[in-house]
Amino acid sequence: MKYLILAVTGLPGSGKTEVTRCIENQNFARVRFGDVTDNELRKQNLPRTEKNERVVREELRKKHGMAVYALLSLPKIRTAARKGNVVLDGLYSWEEYKLLRKQFPGMILTAVHAPPRLRYARLIHRPERPLTEQEVRSREESELEVLNKGGTIAMADYIIENLGTKKALIEKTSRLIHALLKTKQKE
Repeated sequence: MKYLILAVTGLPGSGKTEVTRCIENQNFARVRFGDVTDNELRKQNLPRTEKNERVVREELRKKHGMAVYALLSLPKIRTAARKGNVVLDGLYSWEEYKLLRKQFPGMILTAVHAPPRLRYARLIHRPERPLTEQEVRSREESELEVLNKGGTIAMADYIIENLGTKKALIEKTSRLIHALLKTKQKE
């Protein structure tokens, strides 16, 4: 494999989006699994709300299987990988992980972690699409129980602890990417 494929997972509010943006800024193509949800919302002419997103995520998986997001993203991933390094934003299910690991055996899985109290505060106070505490708890439970996300976090090759500032998170992520790229150059 001439390129790196990094998949990023984590619970809501952990900092996945910030981590993937940081990686993208280090010359990685970004493939966002959430685009599948957004596209389906547009097809169904539904507003982008927590409730509608959940319904779409769960219906797509019920209809097409738990690996549907990875399957639908494979063409984008392959196209991006032909050009260079790729970061996968928002790997959810265990089944997606297994499919991607089979397709890209060298894929590196990174989990972003933050304790519940911190994640809840971030999601409740975020400027775009803030959630209530009940919505955060419900989404978290759904991602763990319905979408099988726990296994992806448990199998992470690397864990980025997001306990402080955005600047600290970006520094940790940059150090990890630098180390991974340096190792890749030696191969």
